[in-house]
Amino acid sequence: MSPSGAMTSRERVLAAIRHQAPDRVPVDLGATPSSGISAIAYHNLKQHLGMQGGHTRVYDVVQELAQPEDELITRFGVDVLDIGRRFDVRDEDWYDIQLPNGPLVQYPAWFHPVQQPDGAWDAYDADGTHIARRPAGATFYDQTCFPYLDGFPADYRDLPRQMKKIHWSGLAHSPWDHAGDADFWQQLRAQALALRASTDKALMIVAGCNLFEWGTFLRRLDNFLTDLLLEPDEVERLLDALMAQHLATLERVCEAVGDVADIIRFGDDLGTNQGPFMSPDTYRRLFKPRHTLLCDYVKRHSQMHTFLHSCGSIYKLLPDLIEAGFEIINPVQINSRDMDPQRLKREFGRELTFWGGGADTRSVLNLGTPAEVKAHVTGLLEIFAPGGGYVFNTVHNILPDVPPQNIVAMYEAIADFNS
Repeated sequence: MSPSGAMTSRERVLAAIRHQAPDRVPVDLGATPSSGISAIAYHNLKQHLGMQGGHTRVYDVVQELAQPEDELITRFGVDVLDIGRRFDVRDEDWYDIQLPNGPLVQYPAWFHPVQQPDGAWDAYDADGTHIARRPAGATFYDQTCFPYLDGFPADYRDLPRQMKKIHWSGLAHSPWDHAGDADFWQQLRAQALALRASTDKALMIVAGCNLFEWGTFLRRLDNFLTDLLLEPDEVERLLDALMAQHLATLERVCEAVGDVADIIRFGDDLGTNQGPFMSPDTYRRLFKPRHTLLCDYVKRHSQMHTFLHSCGSIYKLLPDLIEAGFEIINPVQINSRDMDPQRLKREFGRELTFWGGGADTRSVLNLGTPAEVKAHVTGLLEIFAPGGGYVFNTVHNILPDVPPQNIVAMYEAIADFNS
């Protein structure tokens, strides 16, 4: 802490995670692919703010998310950074491309989708498999390849190869777009150390390690939901194969940056708008033991705090997620059933850090007036912020339809609250 009593960004975030009251509410924008901003919204925001120069770089090509630039991070008081931002920093790592609605952005040099006569864009893996499509006029790439669509395989020797045919893996964002480099793990450590030396902000490493979601990626959602009930033994066989991959990755992550990064972000969308995809009993039987192993490994081999991204209504699963070892939940989808902010804070605020839930991106941030946005954000800060256990972020990413005036109003509300 500085002589003035102000915390550094890292101290602020860590205090919030430890359920201590920080000097102000910490803020995230872009530290994860579920707490960022679309390239279109980012372009519009820069124009609105009169920001000259720089680039709108689409670091997550599946969701078309922009990498926030230093000027915006400073302007909005952002407290946490993704280690991946240290990769792909040269101009030659990018090329210009026009998005469907007109703005000029930059794609990573390795990403070359093919435009079709109907205006759609298709992405392929190295062996020519069609793995993703962005329909004409859309702003998101949809998965097109489901390797185990016709059934569970006899063995999982080819699982790593099949996982690369899933667009989330085959079109991975930084730093994982460099995972095939011979010296990737050395690069990761060197870049993480360089970032930590150059900033006082908290550092995030995004590690994935999804379980339920990988089942849906490989088998397709409808099939895998049926599998949970009708073929639980096959599900467990798949999950065990995935765990072998994930634990091997976690070992390398912890070796490379476990003493450098502050937070590790896992992902597994467990909820719909109405409730969890599965009963708590099913979660406890199939997923909780494996989530526990992942969290335990991190806590035994690193200083990192465990962060789970899960969309939807997960209220009924929160006690089990806490027991599994997750310390942080994102995006806190307050616009879904049972996810009332006051209830969440009252029942789980002493055990969980809520990372998100700060602005409804479905009906307020995109459709409200700036005054309505300010009042909305202020009211949520008053609920979530007291006593720590809160990092401000929107409910998932800021999407293309959000007016830049409303984004500015949101950050003005945070500044006013913190003053």
